Amino acid sequence: MRVGNLPGIRRLPMYLNLLRECKAEGMATVSATALAARAGLVTSVVRKDLEMTGATGITGIGYSTDELIAAIQSFLGWGEPLDAFLVGAGSLGSALLGYPELRATGLNFVAAFDPDPRKVGTTVHGIVVLPLDKLENLAARMGIGIAVLTVPSGTAQAMADILVKAGVTRIWSFASEILQVPDTVTVQRQDLSAGLAELLVKAAKR
Repeated sequence: MRVGNLPGIRRLPMYLNLLRECKAEGMATVSATALAARAGLVTSVVRKDLEMTGATGITGIGYSTDELIAAIQSFLGWGEPLDAFLVGAGSLGSALLGYPELRATGLNFVAAFDPDPRKVGTTVHGIVVLPLDKLENLAARMGIGIAVLTVPSGTAQAMADILVKAGVTRIWSFASEILQVPDTVTVQRQDLSAGLAELLVKAAKR
């Protein structure tokens, strides 16, 4: 997958949601111009973003809605179930376990873990929280390659080390600290405070 256009990749889920709305409205085709209007973007940006997916439109008609949905899902690797572990069953982790938007992408939490023994054995959205000492063996047995990390800063690196040892190669981290991992492991850091800072600065500039 080409990752040069990261802003465009971040916009693809938005297009996917808009396309699903179009399909629900009975639109068999949609133009880049119409999609741009719904997204609040200029048409040239939308066209460039969609080019990444390999989707092709027809001049004067646009894109097949179904084909464009399929192209975006294929490019993102969504649609097929993607089994994952969650490490950190606190407030944020518990919310993610029950978040329907994640399930719509194909992300399927099959187990949750927490370093706090008080959380072990509890059930969150139908998933029993397990102790960390079961993670490595279970990851190997289930072939788990992706984990969502929602533990407090200060413990995130230790949890990441456990995941790497277990063979997890993709970590979506909500911890503020920068994780040190081997080159074979991909980390996506989701810093919520950075998102809030960006929002406040944008609002102040307006």
